[in-house]
Amino acid sequence: MLRLSVDATDVDRRIFSVRETIPVAGPGPVTLLFPRWLPGKHWTAGELYNLGGLTFTAGGQRLEWTRDPVEVGAFHIEAPAGATEIQAEFQYLSPTAPDQGRIVVTPEMMSVQWNNMALYPAGHFTRQIRIQPSIRLPAGWSYATALETAGGADDAVTFKPVGFDTLVDSPMIAGRWMKKLDLDPGGRSRVTLNVMADSPDLLEISPQQLALHRALVAQADRLYGARHYDHYDFLVSLSDRLGGIGLEHQRSSEDGTMPRYFADWDRLPATRDLLPHEYTHSWNGKYRRPADLWTPNFNTPMRDSLLWVYEGQTQYWGFVLAARSGLLTKQEALDAIASTAATYDNRVGRAWRQMVDTTNDPIIANRRPLPWTSWQRSEDYYSEGQLIWLDADTLIREQSGGKASLDDFARTFFGVNDGDWSQLTYQFDDVVKALNAVQPYDWAGFLTKRLDSHGPGAPLDGLARGGYRLVYADTPTSYFKSAELRRKSTDLTYSLGLVLNKDGDLTAVQWEGPAFKAGLTVGQRVIAVNGLAYDPDRLKDAVTAAKGDGPPVELIIKAGDRYRTLQLPWKGGLRYPRLERIAGAPDRLGDILTPRR
Repeated sequence: MLRLSVDATDVDRRIFSVRETIPVAGPGPVTLLFPRWLPGKHWTAGELYNLGGLTFTAGGQRLEWTRDPVEVGAFHIEAPAGATEIQAEFQYLSPTAPDQGRIVVTPEMMSVQWNNMALYPAGHFTRQIRIQPSIRLPAGWSYATALETAGGADDAVTFKPVGFDTLVDSPMIAGRWMKKLDLDPGGRSRVTLNVMADSPDLLEISPQQLALHRALVAQADRLYGARHYDHYDFLVSLSDRLGGIGLEHQRSSEDGTMPRYFADWDRLPATRDLLPHEYTHSWNGKYRRPADLWTPNFNTPMRDSLLWVYEGQTQYWGFVLAARSGLLTKQEALDAIASTAATYDNRVGRAWRQMVDTTNDPIIANRRPLPWTSWQRSEDYYSEGQLIWLDADTLIREQSGGKASLDDFARTFFGVNDGDWSQLTYQFDDVVKALNAVQPYDWAGFLTKRLDSHGPGAPLDGLARGGYRLVYADTPTSYFKSAELRRKSTDLTYSLGLVLNKDGDLTAVQWEGPAFKAGLTVGQRVIAVNGLAYDPDRLKDAVTAAKGDGPPVELIIKAGDRYRTLQLPWKGGLRYPRLERIAGAPDRLGDILTPRR
């Protein structure tokens, strides 16, 4: 069994010091691997570049290592005669500034991902490798994890031995201020909302807010039936100092969101689908897993071809469960769907690139920011996938006369084998077979058409069949404004064809939109609007004034050291997406969002 000891007390320098003991069978070559292909990340996300000071010893003798030139996360060493174990020592040098990567340590809290702090021997399935982890935390800090505690003293915590795959799938949060809330009192297995924050006042949660999070667990039970965990921990960080995150695990999820998640509840509905999304992954993605995403260890490349099920249907159920639990009101959920529909109805990159090809984006782009997202596309399997599953749900309801729905698919496909928290893999044909068991139809043709189509326009049949149409108005919905607040942005995608951050920097430009045609691009800054200093409201007022025969919007743009003045060719006023009921059509979408009793 491997033994892992991590010292996480160097908060000021954000350095984790690691000591690991690895048994060996005897003298000879040994290869140790640093985990690189990580479930939930869908690409080589292991932070190998942040490993430092790596040394190996056996019986007090230093062992030289050689890095593999192809699998650069592999270290080759020679175990000497008489050696029964090897000690590895190194540091995980976590980012100290945002341009280095996600910040995982602040003076108030930390996020511990074990995959960055452990090596494992090659030649084994990771589930067959046993490891006992321990960690020393700053004095007085609390922690939360799906791992089970074996003991602890003097701020050092030892956990029960687990498989190496379970260790990687069981991150930990720790902090000065933390609150633990039972989300299923008296339930069949523990579900805990663990929340840490930048300050203790941000942990205040009202009885109504707690009830809504408990309703999420109840609504998920009614949807799936089974639970694929023996206990579950939401690991929530409320911070603008720790890097945000949304990452699924079998028995937990890492949920990093805005610090005032509870305090500004009414202003931030755009933050409230995060927990339902990551919770859904316990069923879709962690338990039922695409066959080409299952690997025997963390250094075997993954293939992402079925992410439109793994992430796309999770995106769908995330919003549905948010509405059914009350985390989102029905109107907020409708407004969120409107924003998604508008995004993909205007995603001009669909003209040349099929949605299914975007499943390769995590590997192609490693989730870097792109200069022309509307043309290049970026992981559209998430939210365009959501629209496809809305299409499927409303079609099942229509074809069955309301007797069946995608809920039935969720229960029979994801909700099998209650209590099993291993992995059950599937392929495209398994999805088609399960859909046909719910409602006979040409599901292979249905899915293939939507995965491979080029548009124009997004797959919005599910909206119409659900009783709604996408329209635009000159005022944003409260949900749209919440999304702007969350991103600290001004979103004029559907008018000027651009998005700006709080400083007036262009963060997105719509391909072939008005801003594009005027020569604007990401990275430039708006200095002035119609001769006056840039202000978001001033820019919106100028767009309104230019509508019809009004004066054009004139901008002063700074690009590097150069300034120029230009006019934007747009006379359509402000445009924001929303949904409108189709008179006389059944409100199937409303039915989908209604709580299950």
